[in-house]
Amino acid sequence: MNRRGFCLAAAATALAVPLTGCVTVHGERADIPAVRSDGAAQVLARFARASNAATRAYDESLIDATESGALGDTDRAGLRAKHANHPEGNPEFTPLVFSDTRFLVPRQRGWPKFFVADTATNRGADRWLLVFRRFAAGDPWKASFLAVLPADALPAPATDKDGHVLPLPLSGTDLLVQPGRLSAAYSSYLQQAADAPPFADGPSTSQQLAGRDKNRRTANSVTQYADQPADGGDFTPVALRTKDGGALVFFAGRHQTRATYREGYRLTIDQDTQALMTGTPRTSVTLSRLGQQAVTVPPADAPGAKVTVLSRLAGLVAATGA
Repeated sequence: MNRRGFCLAAAATALAVPLTGCVTVHGERADIPAVRSDGAAQVLARFARASNAATRAYDESLIDATESGALGDTDRAGLRAKHANHPEGNPEFTPLVFSDTRFLVPRQRGWPKFFVADTATNRGADRWLLVFRRFAAGDPWKASFLAVLPADALPAPATDKDGHVLPLPLSGTDLLVQPGRLSAAYSSYLQQAADAPPFADGPSTSQQLAGRDKNRRTANSVTQYADQPADGGDFTPVALRTKDGGALVFFAGRHQTRATYREGYRLTIDQDTQALMTGTPRTSVTLSRLGQQAVTVPPADAPGAKVTVLSRLAGLVAATGA
């Protein structure tokens, strides 16, 4: 899916209860909302301005202050490729507009802190979930994950009495797979490891494995697949408790394919891939992609418990020819 066919401007309502009074609150110690309602709206609007400007100009530097992690790396590579082929930018670009936005804001003690913007856009009927995170009080909020899914696929988040969503730690939960292990678990699943946890059938799981099996060996090529976790720093997963007792988790992963072609086969490579290519593609092409996943994880003791992938966005970040 082309992420740059997506990108942003907004006005929003919020679930967070703002802090009031003239007091000093220490975010590293106090259990407080991750962001105030007006602050969340400002973060989203700032993100929209930067993203729209970057997409119009095909200038990757314009998103450095507003994006990080899987989303940032994917968008930077996409803009770099577009700029190489269209240095004049995209004057016909239509800015993306948010509407019907709500913010999922947890109470948190310590750093990092995060919140999720759940919004409609002018890019179709699906909802966007943008995860914003910062690691210290003086840092800017940056979007590190994006999920795109139908409104009826979004699980209801559990909330406290004040309407704040409930964050979950990376380990020590009652879930089938710990949030901090999901990137490794999904990589193991795609590698068809015997001890991989169960994932529900779907386009990003069983259908993807079937496609790999079909393309692994053809008349013209042999393709190898490698999957690795991406789960530290800006790639650290984010998890929220859902009303059904499970969790909604955002995480990333690195996925590589290497296709080796028969002698004499004429390779055809699209412009964006060529723009990111190092080396000369004579007989093989290695493509490196970064995936962003949003999944639901049930409790470990739930009958027939399986992880369900709600959204997966995979973008090309590097290519090598040999």
